[in-house]
Amino acid sequence: MSTKSLLALAVGALLIPACGKKGDLPEIKVGVIAELSGDLAGIGESCKKAAELKAAEIDDKGGIDVGGTKYRLRLIMDDSQGKPDLAVAAAQRLVSQDEVVALVGPNASLCAVPVADEAERLKVPMITPWSTAPKTTLDATSGQPKQWVFRACFTDAWQGQVLAKFADGYIRAKKAAVLYDPDSEAPKIQAELFKKDFEKSGGQVVAYETFKSGETDFKAAFERIKKAGPDVVFLPGYYIDVARQLPQARKAGLTVPFLGSDNWGVTELLLKAAGPDAEGAFYCAHYHPTARNEITGTFVASYKKRYAEATPDDIAALTDDSLGLLVKALGEAGKPDRQAVRDSLAKITEYDGVTGKLRFTGGSHDPVKSAGMMKIEKGKPLFVTNIDPESK
Repeated sequence: MSTKSLLALAVGALLIPACGKKGDLPEIKVGVIAELSGDLAGIGESCKKAAELKAAEIDDKGGIDVGGTKYRLRLIMDDSQGKPDLAVAAAQRLVSQDEVVALVGPNASLCAVPVADEAERLKVPMITPWSTAPKTTLDATSGQPKQWVFRACFTDAWQGQVLAKFADGYIRAKKAAVLYDPDSEAPKIQAELFKKDFEKSGGQVVAYETFKSGETDFKAAFERIKKAGPDVVFLPGYYIDVARQLPQARKAGLTVPFLGSDNWGVTELLLKAAGPDAEGAFYCAHYHPTARNEITGTFVASYKKRYAEATPDDIAALTDDSLGLLVKALGEAGKPDRQAVRDSLAKITEYDGVTGKLRFTGGSHDPVKSAGMMKIEKGKPLFVTNIDPESK
């Protein structure tokens, strides 16, 4: 292990100071595991900012009422560096050393899945903002919901249907190509589910190409894809990979529409890196910041005011919803106890969040919610349409 990694393990939760006002209120400690460094640092930065904003807003309102006592929310952040082993180590530290009442994060599925397994073992509530992989909340052996793990985002099973339906119904594609990383949890599942649902709707996947993490030369893959003659190309990779792929795809002469998953969610960074080569591409999003509802509008305005920067992305919005779910559970639990919070989370059937209405049915810890389709035009993401679960 490098000196940098050892240092991260040593200081872990000290990297980011706790949020909240100083005062006499008792604290409820919540662990936030985010990708604060490494290849996915853009994701972690959004998560961190949104979490700190939420904690500050809770303090401004006088704290959280739990069983008649007011508490202030203290965030203890730890850096996973986007690596599964470090994410699990962070969870262990936060639970055993910092004695947090719950975990929020990780975001990326490659870290969220192993941390979810650890949360089950340690019996600590966990809410992931952005991990769409089914295995995050489902027990691998029984297929039943994990008892201690919840999420604020939709799942890949639903996203696969959304993307296939959009490719068929909106783009009018009959032939599709896919390029994905088989070693990356969420992109792999998204590729498989898209292929399954697209073919179920009568489409044909004419090219199913793979690449390895860290790869930068996609020329051969895109030449094969072009030769196959697809009507749409699905790129479910994370924004760092897609930013390299789009320019090379254009250079290879591919002029058909490109389609992305929610892994494109750090859109500002993707657009900055890919530039004009991203023009005309579509992707699936967890929310659209211009939605005409008070909750979304208030969040976007507060985020912009606090950070004086671009519009908050999917990860920021989902982090707010994750902490919102936790605060709701704490308020209804009656005491800041892990078991009580878990039981309270499991009883939540509906939550109005920044990313829309989250509904939990049939004992599932995965919310039923709509997905938004976006299109990149003139260097900006523009809302195209919502696809709701009822419209399947």
